[in-house]
Amino acid sequence: MFSKSTRPRSIASQLVLLFTPAAACLLFLALAVLYWIVVRHAFEEDNAGLADKFAAVRADLIATGQPDRLSEELGSLRAGEHASYWVRVLDSLGNTVAETPGMRQLLPPANFPEAMSGLSLKTRDYRKENGLFSLVTTTAEAGGQSYVIQVAQDRSADERFRKEFATLLATVLVIGIIASIVLAITVTKRGLRPLQEMTQSLIRTGPTHLQERIAPAGWPRELQPLAIAFDEMLDRLEDSFRRLSQFSADLAHELRTPIANIRGTAEVTLTRDRPIDEYKEVIASTVAECERLSGIVENLLFLARAEAAEGHIQRTTFAGKAAIENIAAIYEAIAEEKRVILNCSGESDVYADPMLFGRAVSNLVENALRFTPPGGTIQISLAADAAQARVSVADNGCGIAPEHLPHVFDRFYRADSSRSSEGAGLGLALVKSIVDLHGGAAAVESEANRNTLVTLTFPKLSKI
Repeated sequence: MFSKSTRPRSIASQLVLLFTPAAACLLFLALAVLYWIVVRHAFEEDNAGLADKFAAVRADLIATGQPDRLSEELGSLRAGEHASYWVRVLDSLGNTVAETPGMRQLLPPANFPEAMSGLSLKTRDYRKENGLFSLVTTTAEAGGQSYVIQVAQDRSADERFRKEFATLLATVLVIGIIASIVLAITVTKRGLRPLQEMTQSLIRTGPTHLQERIAPAGWPRELQPLAIAFDEMLDRLEDSFRRLSQFSADLAHELRTPIANIRGTAEVTLTRDRPIDEYKEVIASTVAECERLSGIVENLLFLARAEAAEGHIQRTTFAGKAAIENIAAIYEAIAEEKRVILNCSGESDVYADPMLFGRAVSNLVENALRFTPPGGTIQISLAADAAQARVSVADNGCGIAPEHLPHVFDRFYRADSSRSSEGAGLGLALVKSIVDLHGGAAAVESEANRNTLVTLTFPKLSKI
């Protein structure tokens, strides 16, 4: 269990934590650019208006050459804080010769910047309790006299607009961040909904409920491979459980028959006293059934070890011809007794575990001997190409019906169930496990009442 400090964050919380700062950052940058453009545009318009006013006053002064007339014009303006522009004209001695009414109390001459000659403008911002002003000073020659012109522009309305606009953008930013969080949570929950559906499917899945499936067609493209893999996993689990159930039933049947035979024979024998020869026969029959049980257990253990080997087998390259000839020599006596001819042909190197290779081919030969009638022939052939070696065992025995061919490599499967005393149906299953362990393949071809051909393929290089 994870403690609160070490518990990993959910995907949803991580996506929200990543998306929200990113959206907030982009929104902040966009609003900052908008604020800069609007404020700069207003500032440039104010400067242009101030420059026009300044140029007009200077032109009037130069044109008339009489500051008194300018004073009359300024005196006619509405005095007070509501004026947009204030104008003052000073002589060379610093005396005021003309000014907008009320300007001295609001904007004393000392607050203005130093005078600049010509049309050059040097603006200074001056802030008072009742507003913000832009101040500019220059000189002009009129009527042979030198004058200083001071012009002030009231920018209090622009300052209020700038603050209100900044407040508005800050409010939009806060609302945008909140909206980003809500949107991120909504989108994340919607995007992760398929994972919740998969979780519910996993919860419902069990040994008795393996038919659960997901429809990947409606999933996002990134999650479709996960849905497909999930369905394929359930297919494999369902098949494995089905085969395991069938295997358990078959195993119980196979073990029940010899145990029932042993118990029945013993119970009949104990009903009365019998001659020693009959006791010997009972003991011999019990030994035979025990040997059969031992063979079943040994084969099952071999299958379990083969499946758990995970490819850790001792492969080596050896002469295939010598290996199949040795196997044929082992079964030569049995073949002669059954009047069956054993032939070997072909030559190739085989890359495999020699013991497992011999076990697989021996099972095929033993199986062929069981179902080949007297006078028949069993052919063990070896062939190869650049990539693989093939060993085939062919016989002209009773063959296998087409409906049984897909199942001959299944455990405990027998084409003729009435011949239960002739093997437990594990021989070909062992062969298939050995070939799979080597990364090869096993195939069977047969025609009923004519022949059977089983081919094993061993890669010359390991595929595992």
